[in-house]
Amino acid sequence: MKIGNINIERPLFLAPMEGVTDLPFRVICKRMGAGLVYTEFIASEALIRNVKRSLDKMSMLDEERPVSVQIFGDKIDSMIESAKICEDTGADIVDINFGCWVKKVVNNNAGAAFLKEPERLADMAEKVAQSINVPLTVKTRIGWDKNSIKILKVTELLNDTKVAAFAVHCRTREQGMMGDADWSWLPRVKEIAKMPVILNGDILTPKDVKRAFEETGCDAVMVARGAIGNPFIFKNSVKLLDTGILQEEPTAEERIETCLEHLRLTIEYKGFPRGLHEFRKHYSGYLKGLYNNSTVRQQVVVMESYEEVELRLKEYVEELTQELQLA
Repeated sequence: MKIGNINIERPLFLAPMEGVTDLPFRVICKRMGAGLVYTEFIASEALIRNVKRSLDKMSMLDEERPVSVQIFGDKIDSMIESAKICEDTGADIVDINFGCWVKKVVNNNAGAAFLKEPERLADMAEKVAQSINVPLTVKTRIGWDKNSIKILKVTELLNDTKVAAFAVHCRTREQGMMGDADWSWLPRVKEIAKMPVILNGDILTPKDVKRAFEETGCDAVMVARGAIGNPFIFKNSVKLLDTGILQEEPTAEERIETCLEHLRLTIEYKGFPRGLHEFRKHYSGYLKGLYNNSTVRQQVVVMESYEEVELRLKEYVEELTQELQLA
């Protein structure tokens, strides 16, 4: 598929997630088959003030391209300026977050607050899109609450803008991350949309990916929580879509190898000991469901060197192999 002039090899996208989709994780997901990866969301006001942490979120490697940089804010001038900074920094695509449900963001009239005023949403999107030369996309939700579903109105308004594609998280702002995503709106959006539509929400397995395409006719699927600790979802989804074969779950050895690869990238990118410490949140995902995983996780989260972690996790693979043999 194409977003503007950008060719996307596979319609499987890694969603922007604060505290998750940093450069190392994006690279891992790209290696696993993600067609497009997004940065963590970045406040426009922080970008235009050259806040280092926000600028660091835009660090990217050629290996992970195409990369979409997501920004948010409520002021058009600041959003235009920050979008230009993203473009100058090397973003292949700039994305606007019109769906964040967090109170701090919404109370500042940003994120999902735009769903109360679809015209303001479309105006912001059009003015930012006109200001840059790379494609501009947006990510939003179906509505503010169950009594205010505005996604069809939003679609009609976006059709008259330069927006190149948009993602729909199939929950309302009121739901946050709770309850079931309502995919039933996507076919109706697709009927009227003049641009690619990306489905987001409740994509947790390769079967969900396949079902999303079949049931909604979406142009691409965006994976969020389903990828945390499980970047294999991209590889397995590619195989299911291409061959119809559902790949077996990754072995314990594959999980540990990928976990260590991810850890090495994090230390390389963020430095030591910061990379080692910040990676600790990922162990539970990679070890989830494995025998005696809680004990091992408690051990590795207090270790102070990569070598210690590597040795313990490789020992753990041997322990799991022995456990299988005894079973």
